[in-house]
Amino acid sequence: MRRRSVVALRRAAWVLSVIAGIGGAQAAPTAQFLGQYTWTNAHPLFGGFSGIDLSDDGNTAYLVSDRGSIAVAAITRVKGAVSAVQLQSLDRLKGVDSDRLARFFDDAEGIALGPDGIYVSFESKHRVWRYATPTSRATALPEHPDFADMQNNSSLEAVAIDASGAVYTLPERSGALDRPFPIYRLRGETWDQPFALRRDGDFLAVGADFGPDGKLYLLERDLGLFGFASRVRRFTIQDDRIVDEELVLAPPTGSYDNLEGISVWADSTGRTRITMISDNNFRV
Repeated sequence: MRRRSVVALRRAAWVLSVIAGIGGAQAAPTAQFLGQYTWTNAHPLFGGFSGIDLSDDGNTAYLVSDRGSIAVAAITRVKGAVSAVQLQSLDRLKGVDSDRLARFFDDAEGIALGPDGIYVSFESKHRVWRYATPTSRATALPEHPDFADMQNNSSLEAVAIDASGAVYTLPERSGALDRPFPIYRLRGETWDQPFALRRDGDFLAVGADFGPDGKLYLLERDLGLFGFASRVRRFTIQDDRIVDEELVLAPPTGSYDNLEGISVWADSTGRTRITMISDNNFRV
């Protein structure tokens, strides 16, 4: 999401890694922090990364920016923590019939790797598009009727794909503090709205992913006088219902920058890993 912040942000992308060691639904967060990496690059399109998804082995990252760019990067780790991020490509996202997205139609916020390509959600001209490769033109997907009436700059902030290949998306804002976040699902050519996620006050939805455990992980953010507050919840889904909710991570306010992207994967030992990235809003 493009936003003006009262917090000074660095001219860099922050890549944060944690191991999710999760207790029961009522337990305190037990995720283990592994490290934080400040990623800089001189490429003129670098920055503003709002969405991230990793390959199954965690070694390749795909990222989108809120100015219509898509990046591919190689990740190196030492003892599990990110030690280097090497940019492999950084290109402008293309349209369905054009090689560049028009201004105000380029606000890419979420990314998910699917069996048939790369899915990107946008919060201007609210939509989800599919790309065969990072440099291919887009394939427009059907749109749910609710998309047209979503709030500008606060709509489809995240996209995630489950093990069956179904595509899920949700808006950043639900429309009221006591209104759950609606979840939209695309199976084949049809969207439905099978369930909603409980909203807690001022926390907004900014990223989502399905983990190797089949559960839906939601990254949320709030901005106050003392900086950004972030947290991660995960949800167990059965028969189109939420049957369990757990708090995975809730660091103190101001611990990190503007975390907006999340990818959940498993390392070679089977441990669940969460990798997040902050949107620096192209600021120095």
